[in-house]
Amino acid sequence: MNNPTKPIARHAFANQRRNFLKTTGAGVVAFSGLTGVRAASAQATVPAPHERADNFYKSARVVIEKVRFKNQYNMQVVGNLVWPKDLKAVAKLPAIIVGHPMGAVKEQSSMLYAQKLAEQGFVTLAIDLPYWGESEGLPRNLVAPETYVEAFSAAVDYLGIRNNIDRHRIGVLGICGSGGFAIAAAKLDTRLKAIATVSMYDMGAVTRSGLKHSQSLEQRKALLEKAVDQRNSEFANSNGIFLNYLPAQLGPDVDPITREFWEFYRTPRGIHIPEGRTLELTQNRMLTSEVRFMNFYPFNDIETIAPRPLMFITGDQAHSREFSEDAYRLAAGQKELVWVPGAGHVDLYDRANLIPWSRLNSFFSTHLA
Repeated sequence: MNNPTKPIARHAFANQRRNFLKTTGAGVVAFSGLTGVRAASAQATVPAPHERADNFYKSARVVIEKVRFKNQYNMQVVGNLVWPKDLKAVAKLPAIIVGHPMGAVKEQSSMLYAQKLAEQGFVTLAIDLPYWGESEGLPRNLVAPETYVEAFSAAVDYLGIRNNIDRHRIGVLGICGSGGFAIAAAKLDTRLKAIATVSMYDMGAVTRSGLKHSQSLEQRKALLEKAVDQRNSEFANSNGIFLNYLPAQLGPDVDPITREFWEFYRTPRGIHIPEGRTLELTQNRMLTSEVRFMNFYPFNDIETIAPRPLMFITGDQAHSREFSEDAYRLAAGQKELVWVPGAGHVDLYDRANLIPWSRLNSFFSTHLA
């Protein structure tokens, strides 16, 4: 396990972030990866002791296979293909692609979902999005929404040629930011037959407008000005600068949303640095690429996914619930909005007692039948 208190020797992250916030007038952000303003009304959920966190769950009922395949940008995407152990040789099984939270890697939340669903008889594929984890892409931790979306279609390409997988029964599950990426992929790729999201973030909306539309147009423009100034500096110095979204240690005045993310990404509960990438702390990203989310509109034309079904799962205490509500309102055809009582945003990453496994199993069993 990596030591979450070990200093990260990369750039002067903390000072850069303080300067950025001072310049733009923005407050602390909600870290699925947005650049917004402080959401003063958001409250972090404090789960009861029995609501156990189990991000690093290891199932004795599945087999995990490391796989690699190319996307249409000729970049290698790496994933964990998870098979039920009792797989019958003649069976053609349905498959589910699982996308990790924005700024995370497949070992953070995705593999818990991939194993739990495989225990129910599905083949699952938890992928690292390009520029993250074990997948290719330089510079590392780059924000590139179109490339993220393409990764889901590349995963369908790969699953379609595997023995024992029914290429006509492939679904997708997107967690946090990957919820929006999965929806964007489904608008283009009709091979995705059932689409579910958990604790979804619309990374475009939150970057443009903040949580609950708390970011003004003036603040948005100030952020863009800061980004282009930073881009000038990075080009001249050939040195990309990362924002320290989640430092190793929190200050005393941290807001509840930052603390909620920090307690997952910077503690033994969920911290993970891929082998061989010791400086790639998840959630750290460059402002100069972060602003690309302003041109990302995953919910535009979401109604065109119909008649394929959609399910949105969110905690009723989640600071991100507005995005699942918006998607549900705009979607057409078969759609479900599932509320998890007492759950916050990050709770549904890994608190196994809160995640509605039966609803997920029923949704995919019905629509990938």
